[in-house]
Formats: sequence, structure tokens, C-alpha cells
Amino acid sequence: MEMQKLYLLVPLAPLFGAMVAGLFCRVIPRWLAHTVTIAGVATAFIASVIIFKDVQAGHVYNGTVYTWLTSGDYRFEVGFLIDTLTTTMMLVVTFVSLMVHIYTIGYMQEDPGYNRFFSYISLFTFSMLMLVMSNNFMQLFFGWEAVGLVSYLLIGFWYTRPTAIFANMKAFLVNRVGDFGFILGIGLVLAHFGSLDYKTVFEKAPELAATTINIWGAADWSLMTVTCICLFIGAMGKSAQVPLHVWLPDSMEGPTPISALIHAATMVTAGIFMVSRMSPLFELSTTALSFVLVIGAITALFMGFLGIIQNDIKRVVAYSTLSQLGYMTVALGASAYSVAIFHLMTHAFFKALLFLAAGSVIIGMHHDQDIRNMGGLRKYMPITWITSLVGSLALIGTPFLSGFYSKDSIIEAVGLSHIPGSGFAYFSVLAGVFVTAFYSFRMYFLVFHGEERFGKADDAHHHEHEGDHDDEETSHDHHHGLAPGQKPHETPWVVWLPLVLLAIPSLLIGYIAIEPMLYGNYFDGVIHIDHHAHPAMEHLKEEFHSAAAMGVHSLTSLPFILALSGVVLSWFFYMKRPDIPAAIQRRFSAIHTLLENKYYFDKFNDVVFAGGARLLGKALWRGGDVAVIDGFIVNGSAKLVGWISSITRLFQTGYVYHYAFTMIIGVFVLMTLWINRA
Repeated sequence: MEMQKLYLLVPLAPLFGAMVAGLFCRVIPRWLAHTVTIAGVATAFIASVIIFKDVQAGHVYNGTVYTWLTSGDYRFEVGFLIDTLTTTMMLVVTFVSLMVHIYTIGYMQEDPGYNRFFSYISLFTFSMLMLVMSNNFMQLFFGWEAVGLVSYLLIGFWYTRPTAIFANMKAFLVNRVGDFGFILGIGLVLAHFGSLDYKTVFEKAPELAATTINIWGAADWSLMTVTCICLFIGAMGKSAQVPLHVWLPDSMEGPTPISALIHAATMVTAGIFMVSRMSPLFELSTTALSFVLVIGAITALFMGFLGIIQNDIKRVVAYSTLSQLGYMTVALGASAYSVAIFHLMTHAFFKALLFLAAGSVIIGMHHDQDIRNMGGLRKYMPITWITSLVGSLALIGTPFLSGFYSKDSIIEAVGLSHIPGSGFAYFSVLAGVFVTAFYSFRMYFLVFHGEERFGKADDAHHHEHEGDHDDEETSHDHHHGLAPGQKPHETPWVVWLPLVLLAIPSLLIGYIAIEPMLYGNYFDGVIHIDHHAHPAMEHLKEEFHSAAAMGVHSLTSLPFILALSGVVLSWFFYMKRPDIPAAIQRRFSAIHTLLENKYYFDKFNDVVFAGGARLLGKALWRGGDVAVIDGFIVNGSAKLVGWISSITRLFQTGYVYHYAFTMIIGVFVLMTLWINRA
């Protein structure tokens, strides 16, 4: 019983903090807002650690907390499923969230919306915890929508900036597309399995593996394939897979702590978590796995290319997130669910670190985000520099760092997979290693090394964003840039402490966790793999000896050589010969234009979907509103009245014998009708 109270405490502590900070945000002082929310998240983190230890001791819980609604044979409940997958996610969410909360004190110091911001991030933490702790599809969907809502509020946090409002609308609408697929999948589950409870659904799944359904026409579709693909479309929206990825780079309009929390560690991983949780269903459909694999491979490779040409420090990191989410999705498609969760965890630490470091650089640069105006920051911001280096090295898969273990395991798992599309995916993840190393270190060199390019920017650049400064809620996140002669400075301890605390797991967690998570019995009974059909993990297990051996062995492997060559090439291009990238850009201007326009996804959406919706609206307005409603019903009824009255007017002459004639005719007509009826 004690543990169950603790389970409830985990999501409710952040919710309490969010309510205090949010409902009283105009009256309470700033110190109270950040104290109550940080205390809530810290409580959740400590409780998660205790629950984690309890689960390690073998106490798994799956039960209903409260029945929300009963309708016929269906029950809609709020319940918790506490197992190793849940506790892993809980630890990641609460830890990263705690770091972000502390960091926010420094980052949002001058912002008028300080209390509101703390309320939102705590509410976000609550939503995410409800999502990962759920034991049924209804609660999963509640958390799913709640994180979408809060991310909308956070991306548009500075609501006086048109770009932020546009970005949060875009995020919301793209997520609606994904969520529509998701709710169709849940609907199929309810219709065919008769329950929304995970346990019931998973137990019944093998019986329904061969079931077919008719969606339209006479074609038979496999129920499992359709359900899994619908569920995965939900994951494509949340986890930003092509073509529903367009919202994520734009969401960089929100304050940096959000980018770290939502777009690196928690919300975007909801889709990855969900597919892993649904492994008993996905294992029954090779078609769905193949679909997942190919989508992930496209995302991993092509989003990496976009990172190469970005100049905004946050957008480089955003594209790298997209690419890494592609890697996780590829792992899911190759049936290596545990590897996907492992990469999710390692990535959460080093990517949150990179985002927060980027924010630290932005503070040091007085809110200039353009990496072309930086350089040589190493000696001004030593802590930010060293933590960024750790994050970048982990990201590119340097042997013995956390990112290496998860990334290499993904590459090997895909190499051993035999499902359709695995060849293309293997090529994508390998090429992605080189691309990742190249753009990560391009950013790193441009920001921390080389000549100092700040303080020289012309005034035109300084004032490009100053126009909307008169609003009542101005943000401090506009691009002011450093004044000439001004030097960057290291940020206060509330900003650099989270960086250091995130750098530690970025260094060590892979080495510690790889054996139990991938090859031990950590996920036994949680993640189900049909080893006969998808043997990749079995083969990996045979090849694995120890974390140390894997690190040493990799020094001669292809991924390591590719990563190293990416770093060397970016050093050569951006430190030694900056004229070469410029020349390449001129020579291949067509490719550069394609990348500059992000493969025209946004253009396509604007023209086809937005344009199509506008055309449809116009047609309905012309045909429906103007012609039928205004023309026929409203004006038509007026015309009819006018026409009747124009005839009646002929009888209103003023002569008595006309009236007598009319009356006699009238009586005659009435008599006729009455006799006929009788």
C-alpha cells in the first residue's frame, strides 16, 4: 500500500507545483514559484529512484487507481503500470526536468512571465509522467494530448512574437494529424479487443494476429498491420518523423529550457516509448515494422543533412534531435526495442546538455543565436565549453561515452535485421554517423574555437529583431548581440550546475547500463520479441562480451572511422580553410537551395494542405453560404413573400363589389375543400 501512495506522489507532486505557480502566478513572488515547482519535481525524482529500486527488487505493479467511466461492457480507468520500462522513463523525465527547472532560474531571470513559465514546465512534467505510467490506452491518450497542449503553450510562451505564435500553431496542427492516426489505432484496439487495458490487449493479440478487416472495397487488410501503423502515425507526430517532422525546428521559437525539456528529452520520445510498450502488437506485423524502419531511416539521414547548413545555434541542435529520433525509430523497426529505449535514455542526457549549453552560450552572447557571430568562446566560458565538448563527443558516438554504446548497438542491430528496407536503413544510419559528426563539430568549432567574431557585427544585424520591443510582455530572448568591445562571460551557477550534472551521465551511463538493459534480463516480461522472426537482438547478444571490449573493438570499426573523418573534415573546413565550404556552396547552389528550403516540405504543406483547405473553404462559402443559404433560403423566402403580396395587392382596390366578389369566391373554395374531405 505504501508503494501505491508513492506511485501517486510521482505525477501529483509536479501537478501541485504547477497549480500553485499557475493559479497564483500574478500574486506570488518569484522565489515561491520556483521553490514550489522545483520541490515538486525533486520529490517526483526521489520517489522515482525509490520506485526504481523497488522494481529492481522484483515488485512490479499493474492496477487501477480509479474508474473514470463505465459504458456497457467498456471500462475507462486511470491506472498505473510500474515495471522496468516505466521506471526508466520516470527517472529520465524527472531528472532532466529537475535540471531544466534549476537552469530556468538563471535563464528566465529577466522575463516577466517567470511564474507562468515554471507553472507550464511543471504541468508538462505531470503530463509526461501520466503518459509513461499509464496501464491503459485511455490514460496514455490523456497524457499524449496533455503534453501536446503544454508544448503548444510553451512554444508560444512569448505570445507577442508573431514567429512564436506561428510556430506553436504549426506544432499543434501537425500533432493533430498524428493524433488522428493515433486515436484511429486506439479505436481499432477497442473495437476488436474489447478493452483498452494493455495487459488484456497484449494477451489477446496473438489470437487476432491473422484477423483481417475491410476498410474500403473488397481488399482485406491485416488488423495488426493497420492498428500498428495507425498507432505509429501518432508516434510520427509526437516523435517528429518525416513527413510530420516540420513542427520541431520551428518550435525553437520557445525559450531554450523548453527546447531541452520537450524537444530533446521527454515529449519527442513519447512516440518511441509508446512503440516499445506496444512491442507485443508490433511483433505480429512485419509490414508495420518495415514501415517504421524505413520512415526512421529517412528521418535519420535527411534531417542530418539539414543540420549542416543551419546558422542558428538552436536549430543545429534541433536537426540533430530529429536525426537521433530517426535512429531510435530505426531500432524499433529492427525489433531492437531495448536498444531504442537505451538510446532514448543516453540521448536525453547529452541532448538536454547540448541544448542547455546552447542556451548558456546565448546568454553569454547577450541573446545572439547566430553561430557566424561567435568564435573563441572557449576562454570566456570554460564550463560551457567543456560540457558542450562532452555532449558533442557523446552525440557523435565516441567510444566509451554514453552515445557510443546506444548508437553502435542500433547500427549493428539494423545490420543484422532481415526485414524489407533494412538494407536502406543500414546505409542511412552509417552515413548518418559521418553527417552527425560533421555538423556537430562544425557548430562546436565555430562557437568555441577560431577567431572571435563577436562585437564586430554591424548595427543592421543588431536591430533586426528590435521592432517588437514595445509590447507589454517583451522577451529578453531577442537577438541583441554583444555591443562592440563587449566580451562574453560565464553564466551564473544555476545555469552551469545542470550542465555539469548532465555531463556526468553523458560520460558514464552507457558504459554502466548497456549490459543489463540490452543483454541482461532488465526488460524481461516487458518488451516482447519474436526471436524466431526477428533474430537481430539474439545475434547481438552472441557478439557482445563486455562494455569495455565493445569500446576497444570499435576503434577499428566503420562507424568510428566515419565519425572521426566527419570531425577532421569539419575542422579542416571551418578552422583551416573556410573558403572551401563557401566554394562548395557556390558550386552546388541547387542542392544548397533544396536544403535551405528544407526539401520544400513546408512549401508543399502550404500549397497543398493549407491551400487545399482554403480552396475548399472558398468553394463551400461560394456554393454553400452565398448561393444556397443567402441566395436560396434567406433571399428566396423574402422574394416569395414579395411575390405573394404583389398578387394580393391586385385585390386591394377600395371598391365594395371587388371585395364582395373576393369573399364569394373564397367561401366557394372553402366549401369545395370541405365537401371533398367529407
